Amino acid sequence: MASVKDFSVEEKLSSLIYLQKIDSKLDEIRILKGELPMEVADLEDEIQGLHSRRVRIEEEINGIQDFIENKKQLIKQSEELLARYEKQSENVKNSREFEALNKEIEMQQLEIKLAEKHIKDANIEISEKAKKLETANKAIAGKEGLLNTKKAELEKIIVDTEKEENHFIDISNEARGKVESRLLTSYERIRKNYRNGLAVVPVERDACGGCFNAVPPQRQSEIRQHKKIIVCENCGRILTNPELFDTIEI
Repeated sequence: MASVKDFSVEEKLSSLIYLQKIDSKLDEIRILKGELPMEVADLEDEIQGLHSRRVRIEEEINGIQDFIENKKQLIKQSEELLARYEKQSENVKNSREFEALNKEIEMQQLEIKLAEKHIKDANIEISEKAKKLETANKAIAGKEGLLNTKKAELEKIIVDTEKEENHFIDISNEARGKVESRLLTSYERIRKNYRNGLAVVPVERDACGGCFNAVPPQRQSEIRQHKKIIVCENCGRILTNPELFDTIEI
């Protein structure tokens, strides 16, 4: 059985054309998915960030509510002390005792006013936090709706193309095993250089089928003879005659 290195140039070109057509079909399927996989991943990351923000705001609101509750307890304690001091003031024995009670009463009244101011400010802060929380919730709802739409689109494409894609992946792997390793390395490198993934192209209308630069008649003649692998002098793609290219089917 002949090894890969014993294959003729025409056979090597045929193997490359066959592989190129398979990979182009896979590229078409992946283009159909477009940017959806990346968009889904980005949306999931964004939603996770929004959830973290919502949790942080909720924790801040809970902290402020605890602060308010503490101030209410302080007011209650001060009111109880006020009631006690006012009752004691009815039975004072001298002016010194009266003045001391008055100072305590004034201090507790001041504590109550200060606590009430703190509660007022805290309620304003809660109101501001609540607006931020509402904004975050709306953003999450909007992003989750968009994510569900994108996921549904992606899942439909995957369902529609999965069988076909797996089929071409299998035959692509098989086809790679039939290409000389040096040629395969060159093929893969060329494919990575171009967004359309075309590494093997036919000469069409006297021009390279990849970059469309003119191919001289003498060069075309050499390509048709299949004596050696010829690449485009402009883009580096592997060139083949259209007759051979069109006879290879997948």
